[in-house]
Amino acid sequence: PAGRILHLLHLLHLVLLLHQGLRSADAGAAAAGLALPFVYESRARCEPPCRNYGLCVRNDTCFCLHGYQGERCQHATCNPQCKHGGECLRSDKCRCTVGFEGRFCQKASCSGGCMNGGQCVTVLGVSKCSCLSGWGGARCHQAMCSQGCRNGGVCVVPDICSCLPGWHGGACQHTSPAECQKPCLNGGKCVAPDVCRCRHYYRGPRCATRVIA
Repeated sequence: PAGRILHLLHLLHLVLLLHQGLRSADAGAAAAGLALPFVYESRARCEPPCRNYGLCVRNDTCFCLHGYQGERCQHATCNPQCKHGGECLRSDKCRCTVGFEGRFCQKASCSGGCMNGGQCVTVLGVSKCSCLSGWGGARCHQAMCSQGCRNGGVCVVPDICSCLPGWHGGACQHTSPAECQKPCLNGGKCVAPDVCRCRHYYRGPRCATRVIA
């Protein structure tokens, strides 16, 4: 990978500088601005060995490349640091906790995204969608009808209901007389699809039968 090749070139440059007898502080300045207060010893041994391409500059002392730190260069460093509990895996590469994303875990992340103009925000360490007026649900995917939708109606966009056949009105609260395919007789009223409400003394699906008192 390109990153590994760059590290190897960086390390080779540092080794050449140190073998020329330069102090490590000077070598460090030439190689990514790092500095060590001692002279490089070509026969130095480090046990356990330096990690992540670190250079053993004297016995049990490692010189770490940019992006790593620790006695054996075992810890990656990220600048800026990983946010919201993220873990630095290697130089400037963070592994984010659930609910965050971005190079340094600086952005809230809502699973599946936020719909209908909603924005992902972090509240008390928890990422969630902040919805525009008229929308609700975990992903702002549910339209909200302040008047409600009755008789099986469904809210399809803010404050607009889609009504079942035979119903109409802002909240699907009114029946459609035309949905009583056969008219109600004797003054009966269509109150639901093919359902008649009969006047006194009449009964039957169409209020056709007179009840004898």
